[in-house]
Amino acid sequence: MGTVVGFVGLGNIGRPMALRLAGQQQAADLELWVYDVAPDPLAEAQRAGAQVAPSVAALAQAADVVCVMVRDDDQVRAVLDEVLGVAPQGAVVVIHSTVAPGTPPALAEAAAAHGVRVLDAPVSGGAMGAADGTLALMVGGEPDAYAAAEPVLRALGSKVVHAGPIGAGTRFKLARNMMHFIAFTAATEAQRLAEAAGLSLKDLGDVVRHTDAVTGGPGAIMHRETTAELAPDDFWHGVFTNVTSLGVKDLGFAIDLAHELGVDVPLAELAIERLGPGLGLPTTSVPAPASGRTKAEKEGEK
Repeated sequence: MGTVVGFVGLGNIGRPMALRLAGQQQAADLELWVYDVAPDPLAEAQRAGAQVAPSVAALAQAADVVCVMVRDDDQVRAVLDEVLGVAPQGAVVVIHSTVAPGTPPALAEAAAAHGVRVLDAPVSGGAMGAADGTLALMVGGEPDAYAAAEPVLRALGSKVVHAGPIGAGTRFKLARNMMHFIAFTAATEAQRLAEAAGLSLKDLGDVVRHTDAVTGGPGAIMHRETTAELAPDDFWHGVFTNVTSLGVKDLGFAIDLAHELGVDVPLAELAIERLGPGLGLPTTSVPAPASGRTKAEKEGEK
């Protein structure tokens, strides 16, 4: 018999993750059990080939790997409380929920007293990635626990990164999501500018999605091993000098347009100052904007 997997939490992302595992049982040599408080996703998972457990404890008794995708830290702790004491020695609990940075190490310590190992493995890719198996999973935990759960993780996603010890997966996810939501906020700023300029917001969104699919979006500049200042002879110094020159120019024009239209663009004004240094360019080599002065600077000139 292959790995027995228990999956707890069949919500917006947990449901397609569990259905993905149900469809991969034969290929990945898995046997899937599921549990949730809602009956409908359980019935759907059962139709897909999973077995329904009457409780978390019953699921944990049979499972080699227990995947947890519930709402928050309190629910994760509640699930683990039901797992501990009944799970077999050496079982691995995989926390897919995004939790506070200190939660996974605390849970791992509590679980170790019961002979249970914990991984934190939050995911990125949303419900679509969960459904088609293209999630990215960022994993923290000991190598032996990771090795035991790896077949399950690889059945769930097409990008699995063992980021380090327990808690590393959560820190990885928080860094990734920080960029995600800052970018969303920047998108709202660009939408306000486009709207004030009489442009179609839907067309702008289409262009952004099209070009990001080609260029890689913000990930296109994330190839270095460090954020340290670049030496003049470093390959990336020339690349990022060009990026910064173009960025400062275009941000400057956008900021000037925003000021003309009466649109506040604080993120753009911050970006024009921080783009070059953020890329590792010494302040002395960052191109000065020909325009793009902040509103305060312009007011001070009057």
